[in-house]
Amino acid sequence: MLTRLKVSGFKNLVDVDVRFGAFTCVAGANGVGKSNLFDAIGFLSALADLPLIEAALSVRDEGGKTGDIRSLFQRVGNEYVSKMSFTAEMIVPVRGVDDLGQTAKASITFLRYSVELAYREDDSLRSLGSLELLKEELVHINIGEARQALLFSPSEEWFQSTVKGRMTDPFISTEGEGGNRIIKLHLEGSRRPLAMSTRNTPRTVLSVTNTAKTPTALLARREMQSWQLLQLEPSSLRQPDEFTAPTKLGTDGSHLAATLYHIARLKKKQEMNGYSEAGVEAQVYAQVAGRLAELLDDVDEVEIDRDDRRELLTLMVKTRDGTIHPARSLSDGTMRFLALAVLELDPEAQGLLCLEEPENGIHPERIPKILRLLQDIATDVEEAVDRDNPLRQVIINTHSPAVVQQVSEDSLLVAELKEAKMDSGQRFKQVCFSCLPNTWREKVSEGVNSIAIGKLLAYLNPVPTGESETDSNRHWEANQSSQATQSKKRRVVDREDLQPLIPGFPRNWYE
Repeated sequence: MLTRLKVSGFKNLVDVDVRFGAFTCVAGANGVGKSNLFDAIGFLSALADLPLIEAALSVRDEGGKTGDIRSLFQRVGNEYVSKMSFTAEMIVPVRGVDDLGQTAKASITFLRYSVELAYREDDSLRSLGSLELLKEELVHINIGEARQALLFSPSEEWFQSTVKGRMTDPFISTEGEGGNRIIKLHLEGSRRPLAMSTRNTPRTVLSVTNTAKTPTALLARREMQSWQLLQLEPSSLRQPDEFTAPTKLGTDGSHLAATLYHIARLKKKQEMNGYSEAGVEAQVYAQVAGRLAELLDDVDEVEIDRDDRRELLTLMVKTRDGTIHPARSLSDGTMRFLALAVLELDPEAQGLLCLEEPENGIHPERIPKILRLLQDIATDVEEAVDRDNPLRQVIINTHSPAVVQQVSEDSLLVAELKEAKMDSGQRFKQVCFSCLPNTWREKVSEGVNSIAIGKLLAYLNPVPTGESETDSNRHWEANQSSQATQSKKRRVVDREDLQPLIPGFPRNWYE
């Protein structure tokens, strides 16, 4: 779980410091830099897995791909900065496995990873340039500091199930300057670290940790490898799967049928509870159908058709009139919703999921349904983390007023461009991520940005919410009856300081 990200020198992210909870919605106008935040997360994930050059080339530019590594660095006019830096605070799983199947256990689960890179001209790669690793560190955040570092307030059960261990020494450290700079990988249980020169280092030290001798660093790597940008492609979602297909949903939505079939069979192996084998599997399919019925009233069943002759698995949806629809005949929005419903049920799907504009292809009246599903995919910080509540995180971005109104106020960040000045005096625009006043991110005494109420009004034009005025009044009364629940679950549109400013809003909501 990524709890904090500091970035500087990457695209238009300059001195950015963002805090994340289990679910975060980043709102902002097109072109402001919302996607650059996702690109920074994706770049960090790639650095934990790939050589520096390959990680850089995996990041998209404005045209959808990167052909020049320098395009990743902040640019002002025709000038580029020469360095970029990242710091990520994260909660990692207690256990994991290396590439040889050996179990690793983290000494401590709350970690801070920092990396600094520089652009370097390279005669052998004139069109691309290359990257130089200047600094890399992986250190612990002790339990005593953890609550202050988190800022949001999880339950004691959630906290104790995720933040564990104690440590005094770093796991990765950097010493020296210039050509004498070395990075040390500290072996747990040994006083002799492995030392490597940063000169001509092709990849981060974290990306080569792959044994149980460095279990905490390995689990930090596994956590960062699990950070994904979901770009659900309808053509991939609709494809049937072979029996031998992977049983994990791809970032493009591929292997949806195989994943759902695997979840149902896995559930059957784990718990029978007096049900027949077919009954346990049917429960899984019924849960997915129930979710989909929130989007489409006519849905009766969801099932996987197993074709033993062709060895294919095909996702099917049955409507109440008895008609069976294969995945290829379902709409784009329906397929994306189905994929998210399957993700929610998959106990093996952990880590950070980033989605851009999840409301695309969804009728405005159904947007609250997909937002509820996305929030349910994320870990519930009121309950202990276990198989039924995996350590999973969701970050979305949007420019839709319909989304901004419906998310909880604590989860909202607004991206906006602000003018800044370089040391040379040249002015430029940088993206800033601001929270709402009186939400948990304001616990920080310095460096916090709060959105002006006037700027938020652009997102508060009336949109269909799928609720009648009676339903809205009922929700208001329920919110008033429980101040504790209101402070945790209150939507942006429910704030008393905003309701009088929303044209057409029911008067009795705020009088």
